[in-house]
Amino acid sequence: MKTSDFHYHLPEELIAQTPLVQRDQSRMLVYDKANGRIKHQVFSDLLSYLRADDVLVLNRSRVIPARLLGVKQDSGIACEILLLKRLNTTDWESLIKPGRRLKDGAVVLFGNGTLSCTILSGTAFGGRIVRFTFAGVFEEILDRLGQMPLPPYIHEQLDDKNRYQTIYAKEEGSAAAPTAGLHFTDIILHQLRGKGVKIATILLHVGLGTFRPVKEELVEKHIMHEEWFQVNQDAADLINQARAHGGRIVCVGTTCVRTLETIADDKGLIKPSSGNTNIFITPGYRFRAVDLLLTNFHLPQSTLLMLVSAFMGREEALKTYEEAVKEHYRFFSFGDCMLIGENIGEQDE
Repeated sequence: MKTSDFHYHLPEELIAQTPLVQRDQSRMLVYDKANGRIKHQVFSDLLSYLRADDVLVLNRSRVIPARLLGVKQDSGIACEILLLKRLNTTDWESLIKPGRRLKDGAVVLFGNGTLSCTILSGTAFGGRIVRFTFAGVFEEILDRLGQMPLPPYIHEQLDDKNRYQTIYAKEEGSAAAPTAGLHFTDIILHQLRGKGVKIATILLHVGLGTFRPVKEELVEKHIMHEEWFQVNQDAADLINQARAHGGRIVCVGTTCVRTLETIADDKGLIKPSSGNTNIFITPGYRFRAVDLLLTNFHLPQSTLLMLVSAFMGREEALKTYEEAVKEHYRFFSFGDCMLIGENIGEQDE
């Protein structure tokens, strides 16, 4: 497969720059894989598509203020460091700008020297390992000096940094939000529980693997970067019980899909696990653990669009995206969403 096989035309004005005032009022395109039927709904309609025996899987990872702006110690040139993955108490895998002017051994200062880091070495994926020097609690310093790492296609300032967090985010570690979850509110979750939908939380810290662009001409040559995940006993039990009793597993976002598909056996059963995953899901993949997928609209030629294409078919995905463009859906992180599954007509019909 060629990377260009996953291209589609997107007018720039459809890239959402800010979140909606009400999270649950995003639009939701519903695609039924059984018959190719498309319905145009609102996210708050999700309640009518889920059943009492379903398990909703959420990624509880929390975005850290991973974007640090500083200056090179010896020259004063402006620098930017994006933290991707913590390696130990002082060292992080990161992306840096300007990379060519920050050689190994260079020192970068932040907050007038409150925090500094030394560039140690490069990584196989074009990143750099940096070592921080500080006095006090690193997380507190980062919260004070760091900024939310909004994607480069978002040009507006975010007034409330919590709008780039899901309401159920708990454990810090992501360099980008699992954006399909941004639509949920406490009321929606309460209503789903009231209907009997079970909620399982897993963890995948979003890093370079999720948003690194595909630069290879052939999809098969792209190598995914590892991201850390954890699935505990409670989540595994909920998923396995639903599987045993005919319930459906509804993944909120591609991070949940990648986590479950990493550890599921051939019957779709899950064992409590933790570790790193670099699973790369493309068309032809046989899904074992996921029945429904709730996901935002993704960038052209991205690994996320390839995963969605694997779940619903490449041609069907591109046709559906074309429909979303025609209907002026909002795209990417702060945009609208899709619910994809088989035989997923509204339960009240």
